Amino acid sequence: MYGVHLYEQIRVAVIIDGMSRRAASRKFGVHRDTVNKALSHSVPPGYRRSKPVKRPKLDPYTGVIDAILQQDLEVPKKQRHTIQRIFDRLKDEYGFDGGYTTVRDYVGDRRLVLKEAFVPLAHAPGHAQVDFGEAQVVIGGVQQTAAVFVMSLPYSDDAFVQVFPQETAEAWCEGHVRAFKYFDGVPQTILYDNSKRIVARILGDGKRQRTQMFSGLVSHYLFKDRFGRPACGNDKGKVENLVGFARRNFLVPIPRATSFEKLNAKLVRDCRKRRDRQMRGKDGTVGERFEADRCAFRDLPGGTYEACDRRSGQATSQALVRYRLSDYSVPSAYAHRQVLIKGFVDKVVISCGAEEIARHERSYERDDIVFYPLHYLALLEKKPGALDQAAPLKGWNLLDCFGEFRRRAEGRMGKHGKREYIQVLRLLETFPMKHVERAVRDAMRLQTISYDAVKQLTLCAVEKRPARLNLERYPNLPKADVATTKARSYLALIRERSVA
Repeated sequence: MYGVHLYEQIRVAVIIDGMSRRAASRKFGVHRDTVNKALSHSVPPGYRRSKPVKRPKLDPYTGVIDAILQQDLEVPKKQRHTIQRIFDRLKDEYGFDGGYTTVRDYVGDRRLVLKEAFVPLAHAPGHAQVDFGEAQVVIGGVQQTAAVFVMSLPYSDDAFVQVFPQETAEAWCEGHVRAFKYFDGVPQTILYDNSKRIVARILGDGKRQRTQMFSGLVSHYLFKDRFGRPACGNDKGKVENLVGFARRNFLVPIPRATSFEKLNAKLVRDCRKRRDRQMRGKDGTVGERFEADRCAFRDLPGGTYEACDRRSGQATSQALVRYRLSDYSVPSAYAHRQVLIKGFVDKVVISCGAEEIARHERSYERDDIVFYPLHYLALLEKKPGALDQAAPLKGWNLLDCFGEFRRRAEGRMGKHGKREYIQVLRLLETFPMKHVERAVRDAMRLQTISYDAVKQLTLCAVEKRPARLNLERYPNLPKADVATTKARSYLALIRERSVA
């Protein structure tokens, strides 16, 4: 291909100097068609095909290739046809006897045609997009994969980020509740993908049937939910990009925290700090543009919304309730009873009727059993022989004074001492640990090793009054030897005082 310099020389010679085209052709050693082209174009126009490429061997099979490429658009990228696989199929299934290069050139051109083009979008204030991603975090010294919740405001580019142990329906709803509180308002519309946590089914007309929990969220906050096309992340490109931004900027290096609460508090600070940035092509900082979003938001509704999964269940004979592959204890009096389970992101609350009977920190471990020792003390009082083998009490880190009290009680009262010890532990059902602990220590100091004595001392500690113990009804307690008061004892005291 001739260069721009030659075109310039030909154009100067003919147009400026008046040289004929034939003479220019001889002078520069080029064909007259080249001279004509140089006079028509200031720079070489490049090769331009005037007729379609003829592929006599491939043309009968282009329809097959087009069908394969069209079908590939509906399957995951990692399982789409390579050019080599298309070439092999043409040979093995259709008897193609042409070359690989011909197939390669055709497939390359067709893939460019099939690539989707996008229209730049402008976003009005007051709208949001939500998505989840994943990131590695270290919580309590344990590295795990956490779910990253992001709510993005496309107009201002403001964002709210939180992490949860798993991407559950409760995490979706809890993320919204926290985001609305952070933004101090509710967006008019929120765009989602088609996560099964919020979409139960896509109906034939394209409408989405929400899950029950997500419907409750929409009903409480009264925003309009919108959904992108299945497998089309570009429909909510703003939040897709912000998930990656949050992971690279807020969660690198891998964050370490004692709890998810501590890590989420740090993420809130990061989001507030980001409001000082000015995004490329935007006027004003993120925080300044957010004011337009805030003005377009709806006010937060009154009342309380519980971002939880509600399920009915039944306690087993061991006073355990099953929820999401883990068991949680309830007081033994509620064994075999029907209960209502509320699963929050961080806790599980169990009720029977209108009464809350148990509250546990939520476990995400499979087949885990979460005990609360106090739930079983009433049953152990009836079956004290099971005390040493009671699984709910394993790992219960009581202070040493409780073990010493049990040893002394059993030493004085035998088997009955074990029941007395369990009754002392049951005081923890009503009174704080610090008061019961103090009473146990005082009882041992006073050598009043009994449940009644510890109970009385606990009441005195709670009511902040001195203890007055009547020990006549407790034959197992050591008796005090009190001498009879005599008049000369008072005289002795009077003399000592006068001398002093």
